[in-house]
Amino acid sequence: MNNLPRHIGIIMDGNGRWAKKRGLPRLFGHRAGAENIHNVVEACADFGIEVLTVYAFSTENWGRPKEEVDGLMQLLQETIDKEVPEMHKKGVKLIHSGDPSRLSPELQKAIEKSVELTKDNDRIILNVALNYGGRAEIVKAVREIVQEGIKPEEITEELISAHLYTAGLPDPDLIIRTAGEMRLSNFLIWQAAYAEYYSTPALWPDFDRKELEKALEAYAGRERKFGKLPSID
Repeated sequence: MNNLPRHIGIIMDGNGRWAKKRGLPRLFGHRAGAENIHNVVEACADFGIEVLTVYAFSTENWGRPKEEVDGLMQLLQETIDKEVPEMHKKGVKLIHSGDPSRLSPELQKAIEKSVELTKDNDRIILNVALNYGGRAEIVKAVREIVQEGIKPEEITEELISAHLYTAGLPDPDLIIRTAGEMRLSNFLIWQAAYAEYYSTPALWPDFDRKELEKALEAYAGRERKFGKLPSID
């Protein structure tokens, strides 16, 4: 397939609805969604995608019921323990975007170990946006710039990008949202300024290689203008 995106961001939506359709508690849907990440990473790597960013837990998600949040945190810990060794064998490099300070010490340590273990892998980068919010990320960047004493006239878009969690990564070319939703939900709002968007009715646990291929085909058929008009010969 020609004209593939270098970097894909996915807003993984629909876990709760997937569970509800089956008469199961919401956490069962989250578990199915967590298990699906490995499959999608493999598919992206096979297609030659360089970076995949998944929206695992937002800064707003702390407002969900405590039982669900606690279950999600436990599930994240279990998923790291179970999946990272296998991903490491398959050449996946893991990085984390988000504020780790509100996570448990055990989860922080697991993330640090995963990042360190996989740092030299080069098949695909899996960027996990965990306790992540786009607005909070921009505030963090501005605070760092102010603390460094940089003059206002020296502040550029490139400088701000260098202070984001995603510094060093290409901006996303394609943002996918599952479960038919059309919102950006505070995800990569700086980086995705000129990304193409794709919404699918497939619930995240059902988003498989075939669904990914549909998204890539839709992307390949679009003309990216970046605010410009195509040249006229």
